[in-house]
Amino acid sequence: MSTSAYEKVAKCVEAIRAKTSFVPDVALVLGSGLGNYAENIKIEAEVSYSDIPGFPVSTVPGHAGKFIFGYVGDVKVVCMKGRIHFYEGYDIKDVVLPHRVMKMLGAKILFLTNASGGLGEGFGAGDLMLITDHVSMFAPNPLIGENIDEFGPRFPDMSNVYKKDLQDVIREVAKENGIDLKEGVYAQLTGPSFESPAEIRLLGKLGVSAVGMSTVNEAIAANHMGMRICGVSCISNLAAGLSDSPLSHEEVQEAADKAAPLFTKLVTESIKRFTI
Repeated sequence: MSTSAYEKVAKCVEAIRAKTSFVPDVALVLGSGLGNYAENIKIEAEVSYSDIPGFPVSTVPGHAGKFIFGYVGDVKVVCMKGRIHFYEGYDIKDVVLPHRVMKMLGAKILFLTNASGGLGEGFGAGDLMLITDHVSMFAPNPLIGENIDEFGPRFPDMSNVYKKDLQDVIREVAKENGIDLKEGVYAQLTGPSFESPAEIRLLGKLGVSAVGMSTVNEAIAANHMGMRICGVSCISNLAAGLSDSPLSHEEVQEAADKAAPLFTKLVTESIKRFTI
């Protein structure tokens, strides 16, 4: 067991517990486009990342840095407002530390959201995509190194990361609300540079429908700990080589913001229907 890694997570949990005793059932990671999602939560407590000793702090524009504890309907949630990215310079184990913390706080389900570049057939900016699987070979695996037995097994199975029952709930909510929900495989590259057209062509040959700079390493760590996972990606732009326009973070944020009302509706109603 990597004692120092486990103790770091445990100390973060202890620091949060000193501020709130709230025990969540669902953990939600807010990507671009959901920055104002806290307006939909009946807030019980907030804890800034900077108030947690040893906790990494998000440095990306549009990503606040705090946990929000409260209710979505009757469901107890912890919301991660501002995620940590590998490209910010953090060790990969620090990137997934928040998800391990949320699991140790009590969360059983992890709902991942993000903004991404679309390369699936018929995809366009503003579309929402249900993540049905992922490709992880381009970003460091957070489980490399000595296994932390308290978290999970040395060789975790990855054949059913995104749980089908959770996917079915999201599909049902989308259908009932007239949301055109795409589906596909998501790939994480390291960033912070956007992908080249040649890389996008390669990803297309691998069956990838959307690409971004987060999420997959988070799903791996959460799956390792036995969490039930689902994910939705906001297609904020067409991937490199599929549009004449150069890519920019501002474009990503703008498109994600426009999609926010439907994105918010989909996330909120799905969480209300999850079977904990």
